[in-house]
Amino acid sequence: MTAFSMRACASIADLARQLFLLLALVSFTALAADESRITHAEIVEGEGGYVLNADIELDLNSRLTDAVTRGVALFFVAEVIIERPRWYWMNEVVAERELNYRISYHAITRSYRLSIGSLHQSFDSLDSALLTMQRIRNWQVAGLEDLTPGVSHEASLRFRLDTAQLPKPFQVTAIGSREWNVGTDWLRWTFLPGAATSR
Repeated sequence: MTAFSMRACASIADLARQLFLLLALVSFTALAADESRITHAEIVEGEGGYVLNADIELDLNSRLTDAVTRGVALFFVAEVIIERPRWYWMNEVVAERELNYRISYHAITRSYRLSIGSLHQSFDSLDSALLTMQRIRNWQVAGLEDLTPGVSHEASLRFRLDTAQLPKPFQVTAIGSREWNVGTDWLRWTFLPGAATSR
């Protein structure tokens, strides 16, 4: 009888272990479902400073598309950090910038409005607004005096849905939900100020 109960406990433990592994695999697959990524990024010298150009592929799922067409404004943010490596200590952050986006739908005009900072533009379709948002051009991220020409710098860039800007009920819904957790991983690359480099 004791041997039988020990075998039963062992098989229950094996079953629990297999169930745990299956759940972990499903969770990993769910998290990996968002295929948003940065396909190109560069920092080059522009007028009065260094500017960033980037192309982003954003995977906007049906839940978010439905939310915006029902009147919920979606907020996105592009974040860039530029660091100068130091051999004797941690990297020095020389520039840290954010570029904020807002996409909303206006039922009266049946148009989508994209706001980038204080600039606004209307579009006939959500896809058109998204394509414009995913092309960052001439965004000044550092002054000429911030970066040292000829010295290697490290840049990091990511683009994500800013759930903290959503209405409170949606913020609660977004916690732990992969459908609301849309964004790219950090893209990191090294560049020399004054030289044309891209990633």
